[in-house]
Amino acid sequence: QKQSAVMAALVIAQDEKGWLAPETMDFVAEYLSMPAVAVYEVASFYNMYNLEPTGRHKLTICTCLPCGLQGSLDAADRLKAKLGIDFNETTPDGKFTLKEGECMGACGDAPVMLVNNVHMRSFMTPEEIDRLLAECN
Repeated sequence: QKQSAVMAALVIAQDEKGWLAPETMDFVAEYLSMPAVAVYEVASFYNMYNLEPTGRHKLTICTCLPCGLQGSLDAADRLKAKLGIDFNETTPDGKFTLKEGECMGACGDAPVMLVNNVHMRSFMTPEEIDRLLAECN
């Protein structure tokens, strides 16, 4: 019960601030009457939380084994080449951050990508990747 409250509070805080700075997590801990370390543990465990500022478009591609066998590693390589960045990096213009994710529960739709922790994109062929990047202005 407490963990779900922490998770919900962190989502709200991140939506407001864009990322979870230490002082934001400290505020969440104080608000929920919990030790700060408990909040930090949750925030650092799940990759949906941004512990550093991110680009306007956070792209998280699933690279777990089932997706990897269905093309997500090639899709990740294409994104890295097109954006000129690696995982956990942001483009110099601040437009994109590329993250590596674990199972998103859509292995049959691989390769899958989560955009800004909200929008799931499936079957990310090279053409779909190019279309997505063009849509993100």
